Amino acid sequence: MKLAMYQNQPILIQDQQYRPILNETNVQALLLQLDQPLNLGSVQPLPDLRELQAPITAPQQIFAVGFNYRQHLTELATQAPQSPNVFTKFPSSLTGPAPTVQIPSPKTDWETELVIVIGAGGRQISTAAAMNHVAGYMVGQDLSDRQLQFANDKPQFSLAKSYANFAPTGPWLTTADEVDHLGDLILTTTVNGVEKQHSQLKNLIFGVADLVSYLSTIVALVPGDLIFTGTPGGVGAGRSPQEFLQSGDQLISQITQLGKLTIDLK
Repeated sequence: MKLAMYQNQPILIQDQQYRPILNETNVQALLLQLDQPLNLGSVQPLPDLRELQAPITAPQQIFAVGFNYRQHLTELATQAPQSPNVFTKFPSSLTGPAPTVQIPSPKTDWETELVIVIGAGGRQISTAAAMNHVAGYMVGQDLSDRQLQFANDKPQFSLAKSYANFAPTGPWLTTADEVDHLGDLILTTTVNGVEKQHSQLKNLIFGVADLVSYLSTIVALVPGDLIFTGTPGGVGAGRSPQEFLQSGDQLISQITQLGKLTIDLK
């Protein structure tokens, strides 16, 4: 299923149409009912995807994973982590699939990522059982202010990645049962039509089940929690010379089968 938010109402997207979902008032409330029949309204023509809202609007926790593709490690001259390198994005940075983002510094960078949406929460989840706790996936953009991130000798991640609208997500939540071979999906980033990132999801160092299980050994996962799984090589800070986003740029983050984000910078 493809579950989205449109005009503050959850909807089910099917082909080029949608139907309102009448069970609940938002997608997040549906996460523990995905195996139950949906109470659906009448068929409507699909709106412009730029009118959709963030599928998950109030996650209790947003985790993000750094250095989770080897190509990204290489470009930043960083050693592979022994365990997932986790930081947080603050929920106030969350936005939908087509935001306008104010650039906070001349070193604002792109990072397209797969986002995991937690369905059933819990602690001490085994890797074997982890997929039973995944509701589905979204496309995410982990915008990053490198100037703030590296303002001190030791980098700080969370604040530098949590300005307003620095966590676009969507355009819908694709339930896990819709994706047969997640690793085959292709992630891309383009800036003004020029491709900057390109990778298959199978190149993740720590996969979906690994991340869900690992986090649950430390914190209690909650329905609606989001996990940004990391970005591949091709970020602006890793290029020579470095490249960063500028006012007037259009940034598109896309994963095959999962949709795309269209982000305008000002």
